[in-house]
Amino acid sequence: MQSYAFIFPGQGSQHAGMGKDLADNFKTARVTFEEADDALGFSLSKLCFEGPEDELKLTANTQPAILAASVAALRVLRAESSLVPSFLAGHSLGEYSALVASGALDFADALRTVRARGSYMQDAVPIGVGAMAAILGAEAEVLKEICAEAAQGEVVSPANFNSPGQIVVAGHTGAVNRAIDIAKARGFRKAMLLPVSAPFHCALMKPAADRLAQTLEAVAVGAMIAPVVSNVEAKPNADAGRVKQLLVEQVCAPVLWEQIIQNIVAAGVTNFVEIGPGKVLAGLVKRIDKETSCANVQDAAGVKALTEVAQ
Repeated sequence: MQSYAFIFPGQGSQHAGMGKDLADNFKTARVTFEEADDALGFSLSKLCFEGPEDELKLTANTQPAILAASVAALRVLRAESSLVPSFLAGHSLGEYSALVASGALDFADALRTVRARGSYMQDAVPIGVGAMAAILGAEAEVLKEICAEAAQGEVVSPANFNSPGQIVVAGHTGAVNRAIDIAKARGFRKAMLLPVSAPFHCALMKPAADRLAQTLEAVAVGAMIAPVVSNVEAKPNADAGRVKQLLVEQVCAPVLWEQIIQNIVAAGVTNFVEIGPGKVLAGLVKRIDKETSCANVQDAAGVKALTEVAQ
């Protein structure tokens, strides 16, 4: 019996047209997008299906849009197959999709929460004050040294440990630029700023974390049918009582994606299904462990291919 992990994408995987093919082909997906529109009080489905891209890129829109597209794909997969995941995980925002899949979060509550989360993260740091950069080829310990040297009284720290040799840093714009210069001087030529609107997953996000904690107070957390491997600890959590605290900590803490995948593989799972827009996570999983197999479900063809293999 093969075991599976379901993984869900985060910010950056959005694109106009996402979810439309599923909605055109499956009533389950259409109903999911209608639920999203009702929960938020505007046509999120139209934004997902048609764009425009510049509106879709606004963090307060991006986060619920990716969540809705991911949950639509999840529900179609569940309706069309008997696959049951041993573990769930999501990259940053994707952890909310994983928590909906686990039963911990109600879909409508999750949509409203991530819309607020997106606004809080955008508001935490004025445009231009913070930045993020990818520094490729550097090991984690070396990168921590580079960040320490670059800080000079400002914030810069690892934000995403995505895969071997692919680490993202975040912080004050000046400190991030210094980190790029230091990395290049040390021979890491592929160091570049990322086109993001805020420095996610660093200490500058503390105001957003505080506001999110207040928003989550009113959100009910249900019993979990499968453990979610958290971004903060890279360990499976099946305790509903810990969900909110892990989500609050996640805002400022680095995403331990490489460790998450390693820990799922160590538990005996080598079949991953990326559910939602894009194929970023599938690429990262293969870089972390070449022995894994990774399918993608974001359209009708992806659903068909997976259900045929998994029968």
